[in-house]
Amino acid sequence: MEKVALVTGADRGLGRGLAQELLVRGWTVFAGRHIDWPELDDLAHRFPKNLHIVPLDVSSDSSVIKASTAVAAETSHIDLLISNAAINRSAHLDNVREELVFDDMLREFSVNALGSLRVMRAFLPLLDRSELKRLCFVSSEAGSVGASKRTGWFGYCMSKAALNMAVKNLYNDLAPQGYSFRLYHPGWMRTYMQGKKNLLAHMEPEEAATIALSYFLDPVNPTELTLHDFEGNDLPW
Repeated sequence: MEKVALVTGADRGLGRGLAQELLVRGWTVFAGRHIDWPELDDLAHRFPKNLHIVPLDVSSDSSVIKASTAVAAETSHIDLLISNAAINRSAHLDNVREELVFDDMLREFSVNALGSLRVMRAFLPLLDRSELKRLCFVSSEAGSVGASKRTGWFGYCMSKAALNMAVKNLYNDLAPQGYSFRLYHPGWMRTYMQGKKNLLAHMEPEEAATIALSYFLDPVNPTELTLHDFEGNDLPW
C-alpha cells in the first residue's frame, strides 16, 4: 500500500521542505496551500504523479471540510498528518506597554491552535484507515510555559501553548486507539512566517525539514507525549 501524507502550510518554508523530503522518499503527498507561492509549483513539476496540491486555509471550517472531501476522492487513507501551518503577528511586540492588536491574536489562535484541531478532525476518517496513524504537530519553544523568557509575543506564545494542550488531549484520546504522536519544535528557521524571509535565523527550511522528518518517521514511539526539539531534547511544558 502506498504511503500517503498530508502536510499543511506547504506553500513555502518548513512545510514545503517537509513535502519535498517526503516526495524524495517515495511518499504520495497532499500539500495544503493557502498562499499562491511559486516554490510549491516548482515541486509539482518535479513530482507530477506524487504531489497533489490542495487549497487549504486551516482557519476556515469550510476550507478544511472542502479539502478533506477533495483528498478523500483521491486516496483511501492517510498515514502521516503533519500539521505545520502557522502565523506569527506578535514578534514585533516586546512588552505589554506596546500596542496590542487583539484581532491579530485571535487570528494566531485560529491558525496555530484551532487550525490543527480542525484539520485533524476533518481528516480523521482517512487516518483511521491507516496502519501507521502518525500525527505530527509543529509547535515551538515559544509555547513552553516552563522555558519561557519572553516579555511579549503574546498571541504567538499563547497560541502555541494552546496547541500543546490540544495535542495532549488528543494523545489521551487517540493513543489507546493506535495513534502515535510527535509534538515538535523545529528550531529557528529562515522562513516567511512574519511576511518576509528571516535571514537572521540559524537554518534553511530544507535543513530543518530533514531533521524534523527523521523524528516524525522514527518507528520507536515514546511512552509519553513530550515537546521534543531539533537538538533531541524534551522541553518543559
